[in-house]
Amino acid sequence: MIEIGKWQILTVVRKKEFGIYLGEQEDSEETVLLPQKQVEPTIKVGDKIKVFLYRDSADRKIATVNPPYITAGEIAKLKVVSVEKIGAFMDCGLERDVLLPFKEQTGTVEIGKEYLVYMYVDKSNRLCVTMRLYSHLRTDPPYKKDDFFRGTVYECKPNLGAFVAVEDQYSGLIPNRELYQELKIGDVVEGRVMSVREDGKMDLSIRRPAYLQIDTDSKIILERIEKNGELPFTDKAEPERIRAEFGMSKSEFKRAVGRLLKEGKIEITEQTIRKK
Repeated sequence: MIEIGKWQILTVVRKKEFGIYLGEQEDSEETVLLPQKQVEPTIKVGDKIKVFLYRDSADRKIATVNPPYITAGEIAKLKVVSVEKIGAFMDCGLERDVLLPFKEQTGTVEIGKEYLVYMYVDKSNRLCVTMRLYSHLRTDPPYKKDDFFRGTVYECKPNLGAFVAVEDQYSGLIPNRELYQELKIGDVVEGRVMSVREDGKMDLSIRRPAYLQIDTDSKIILERIEKNGELPFTDKAEPERIRAEFGMSKSEFKRAVGRLLKEGKIEITEQTIRKK
């Protein structure tokens, strides 16, 4: 069966001035065209050739020897080239752009930006891509607790956190409690693996371990105090305010302030923190 979205080795059934027709064997009834501009002069009937299959602008199956950026069942980053009523079209390396339907978008996409997508064949036997990667990511990561990771944010859910494709292929989540900055779909993030669950999915953090993060946090707080003269609140402030001001949890803030106090660099009044 000639399937779109895949590489297949097909046989040259007949030659025409505009290209060659390929089938699974020489007497195949189902054939697909490889345009003449991609045909080697030495090709003859009976020869076998490796081609990728997709649909052209007239919705006909067509073959190409040029490698696309992605094939069916794969995940890759593609660039948005246009946004239409039915969805966005992305450059996949073929003469025809691939559709990212609106229902398959996890957020608003912008022309010229790249997003991580999975290619599939829809019910109409057409190639499409989706940003909904959760069920398509691998759950056999070569990671353990505290390993460094790098990945791409592919979905954000306010009640859960930011979903990340680690190495653009493994399933990970930055829980809300670890989100101290706003992340957007398409952002590339780095951090550490907090845990690998029994199902193979990872919990991630974009902050370093506490004993390392405290140096950075202390420096950020001291620089803010030096710039403004003081902080108009203390380490007893509400967690929401601390997170909004510094992108850190209350415990991290208190730990960093404690370090600065111990070093004699600041002092705390009833309502402020100021340089000593």
